[in-house]
Amino acid sequence: MSLFPIFLKLTGRSCIVIGAGNLAESKIESLREANAQVTVIAPHASVRIVEMADSSEVIWLQREYATGDLVGQFLAVAATNVPEVNRAVFAEAEAAGILVNAVDDPPFCDFYFPSVVRRGYLQIAISTAGASPALAQRLRKEINSLLPLDAGNWLAELGNLRREVLQLEPLNEARRELLHQLASREVCGYDGCPSRIMARAHAKTNPITRDGGTNPTHRDTAAVNGAPGMSGPPSQVSESRPFGELRAGSGAPRPHLKSAESGEPVEGWDDSLGPIETGPIEREP
Repeated sequence: MSLFPIFLKLTGRSCIVIGAGNLAESKIESLREANAQVTVIAPHASVRIVEMADSSEVIWLQREYATGDLVGQFLAVAATNVPEVNRAVFAEAEAAGILVNAVDDPPFCDFYFPSVVRRGYLQIAISTAGASPALAQRLRKEINSLLPLDAGNWLAELGNLRREVLQLEPLNEARRELLHQLASREVCGYDGCPSRIMARAHAKTNPITRDGGTNPTHRDTAAVNGAPGMSGPPSQVSESRPFGELRAGSGAPRPHLKSAESGEPVEGWDDSLGPIETGPIEREP
């Protein structure tokens, strides 16, 4: 079976879960983390799901599932302990073109819930196509132990700097190379952060030009010199540097990914040369 890996935006979308026991609980939590609007249908519910309903995190309809309950839903999860009910939900969803997952019943699933490692905006999802959820969970734990705990903070600062670079530089190879360099460096929110200084200097050599001319526009010159968004008082410094370690005499950070548990370098990374490429480089739009 060949699965298409995808990260789906569910914010504000209507999703329904049939069942409210242990099988359903983690699925509901995952949907809520994605800011979906979740309706739960079940005659009884776990303590946690009752709490979510009481706090208006989900809508709980305390009754049995009935045909027609999926009308208007974007995504459905069948999580009861009655196979016949789960398959009835699957059949209704299929007929209506609604994405559906019947928990622990791979033949009756349009998609699977992966095991996920999260650090802020960074998500690493693992799937075995339903062949061995236990293996996916083991791999999740192993990756989680290797990934620095502050990787999410570092990514947030990197994302802010990337957006600033996109405002200052045109789409070309030079900008793409800069963004790949920044992805291997320490990044912080302070105006004097070496990566921000490097980005400003690079923007002066690769400015957005006026109608194809060679000189930056007034807006671009002001942006490079004033660096809007690239500054902040020292009191607001937020250093995030899980992937970089400044070497004595090197003048620049080198990639250095360390385990969150042991502090040892992660296997597969060359501590002097940076990450070993194992696949195609993501192209910068």
